[in-house]
Amino acid sequence: MSDAAAKPASTRLMSLDALRGFDMFWIIGADSLVYALSRMSQNPATKFLAYQLDHAEWAGFRFYDLIFPLFVFMVGASIVFSLTKIINESGRAGAMGRVLKRGLLLFVIGIIYSGGFTNPWPDMRLMGVLNRIALAYTAAGLLFCLFKPRTLVAICGGILLGYWAMLAFIPIRDIQLEKTNLATLADYAGDPKTARLFREAGNASAVNPSAIKDSPTWAAAEAMYAATTNRVTGKYDAGYNVVNHFDFEHLPARKYDLFFDPEGILSTLPAIATCLLGVFAGLLLQSGTFSNDKKLAWLFGAGVACVALGWLWGLQFPVIKKIWTSSYVLVAGGYSAVLLGAFYLVVDVWKCQKWCQPFVWMGMNAITIYLVKNFLGGTFSRLSARLVGGDIKLWLDAHVAKGLGDLIISIVGLLLAFWLVRFLYQKKIFLRV
Repeated sequence: MSDAAAKPASTRLMSLDALRGFDMFWIIGADSLVYALSRMSQNPATKFLAYQLDHAEWAGFRFYDLIFPLFVFMVGASIVFSLTKIINESGRAGAMGRVLKRGLLLFVIGIIYSGGFTNPWPDMRLMGVLNRIALAYTAAGLLFCLFKPRTLVAICGGILLGYWAMLAFIPIRDIQLEKTNLATLADYAGDPKTARLFREAGNASAVNPSAIKDSPTWAAAEAMYAATTNRVTGKYDAGYNVVNHFDFEHLPARKYDLFFDPEGILSTLPAIATCLLGVFAGLLLQSGTFSNDKKLAWLFGAGVACVALGWLWGLQFPVIKKIWTSSYVLVAGGYSAVLLGAFYLVVDVWKCQKWCQPFVWMGMNAITIYLVKNFLGGTFSRLSARLVGGDIKLWLDAHVAKGLGDLIISIVGLLLAFWLVRFLYQKKIFLRV
């Protein structure tokens, strides 16, 4: 690496596509690979990996809690390269128009992905993963077009502090909206059928939302909520914070957790800050002022600093993914910056690129592979189970090693996913949203 000033990055950086593809690798089902290994061998290493590939129940942070914010972070980094080119060609107005069109299209795709126009209004989920990405992209893209970097830093800091103040000081009704309480509430409301559904499903999202909202349970929940006059502040527990209560009061249609949505209204604000952190990383990589050494020092240094600051802030404002707390933004953003630094070092500085080519294929068609995954029922393993499941799985588990059948199914599923994105890459078919 040279200490000489680097030229501005005008071409597409392979590390951005590779890291985005690495992220998608876990989204499309790589976790099933680890789970299969843990079933084959119950040792401390596999148990730890399996533990990391599940979300923290509420407060806390695991590797799987990094997957979503990493993608949003990468959206922000890509904004710099894509919009800079458009601004140079069509001006800021042209770039802002592009942002609005792409954001609206992605939001509509998100509604369709969540079962949108095939379901009646009460069962239509308006806020979801793709919807959050659309809103974060639109807000960060417009801000990038309108303001200088120093102003963007101030806006990002203002969002994080304002979000903390919102949760810390805005009073809410002194009642906990939590799906785990619904079975008891259903019994209280004289609704044994709904109570049984919740106890058997163990998950509010697994129960038909229309059936619940037409039940005595929902009426009882709304009545108890409306009758609660005592107010509290500074609460961060599940269903017991201003973000969840705002969703309950103002978010129409179906919510993922019935009472509230982890991709709800207010929690989208700090997601914009996550996207802006990615914008800062993109500006750094695009810069012609800094050498590669300095770019890497900033990525690693700022990343570690954000993680440390996030955990320190987390002592008062817990790190919680489901409401995207400001401390969570810093922790996830810091880890994202460190990962980007590592990929940039290996792929674009050292030019070790052959190993990451499959990730590049996936990263350049991230939305496509995400939609295909949903079409297949949430994972490519469902398709591979039709090919190497059934008697093959049973024979492998019985005669070779317990859990080997699941491992083979997972491997074949991932290979099918890589084959698809490689085919699209070779044919130059890219879904640009």
